[in-house]
Amino acid sequence: MKTDKRLDARLVKAYQSGDQKALAALVKRWHLAFCNKAFWLVKDADVSKDIAQETWRTIISKLETLKNPSSFGNWALRIVYSKSLDVLRKTDKIKNQQQILDREQAIIEEGNDEREELKTQLLKAIKNLSVQQQIVIRLFYLEDYSLKEISKTLQINEGTAKSRLFYAREKLRKLLHNKRVK
Repeated sequence: MKTDKRLDARLVKAYQSGDQKALAALVKRWHLAFCNKAFWLVKDADVSKDIAQETWRTIISKLETLKNPSSFGNWALRIVYSKSLDVLRKTDKIKNQQQILDREQAIIEEGNDEREELKTQLLKAIKNLSVQQQIVIRLFYLEDYSLKEISKTLQINEGTAKSRLFYAREKLRKLLHNKRVK
């Protein structure tokens, strides 16, 4: 192994001196090891090849600054390991985000079912109100009339409109509560 470290050191020094063939020799020597290390971590052949390529990009950009050329192997494998962990984190993050989205969708669908049921119950309950209370409820909630507008439309006092709305709400509350209790 010492001879391997010596060979790596010679190739790194040669590359740092400007010999491009030395880089090709390093790639030939180490590329398969990078792919294997990445595959061992991520368990995906295509992704491991991508990690090896990214590792080479990093190595090429930083090889000039490597102070101890004989440590090339360990240094390069740490880069592979780091890039593999980045991919795993990103994959886990995407999976977690998808799980959160799936849970939120289930909650929304469940909520929609509950809202539809509540809406149906509410419409049935409104039919049990007096005609005067139904009109006030519909104008206030469905048509967005203010109490003042309701009083003008129905030609009643504003206090009477307010009172009808109050008693209609109370009756609805009791009717809906009784349905839930049953």
